[in-house]
Amino acid sequence: MSRPLRDALGRWATGVVIVTGRDGNGAHYGMTVNSFASVSLDPALVLWSIQRSCEYADVFESGYCVSVLGEHQSDVVWQFTQGDQNERFAGVETRELTSGRRALAGALAYFDCDLHQRVVAGDHDVLIGQVTEFDTQDGQPVLFNQGQLGKVAV
Repeated sequence: MSRPLRDALGRWATGVVIVTGRDGNGAHYGMTVNSFASVSLDPALVLWSIQRSCEYADVFESGYCVSVLGEHQSDVVWQFTQGDQNERFAGVETRELTSGRRALAGALAYFDCDLHQRVVAGDHDVLIGQVTEFDTQDGQPVLFNQGQLGKVAV
């Protein structure tokens, strides 16, 4: 059932974000995610989900930064899906936030979050974060649908 279900769920177009975190030794981690969503404005909460089997899932225990990618950053989407963390960040301009986490330069928005709640949901954990810092800029988002990237028609 996994592949057919994944194909069916892939019919839902989503935005694409890079989620970054930092471990206790100061090493930076990042991954491509399409499960990002807004939860609440008051308090300001957002969420995303991570596979429980991810070897570095605990990096996000203290919090995370979500960078919303624009169509000009589609190459970064794939870069953050494979390789070690040094390869993922190679050549990608970031800026360090007050929390010590990184936001991707040129992102349409970023949301730096402290972990508010972790909810076990099947083979994933849903990480709900309280937004502590954010910023935006103009541009069109990159979209993910049926395993491919696309653009918003304007």
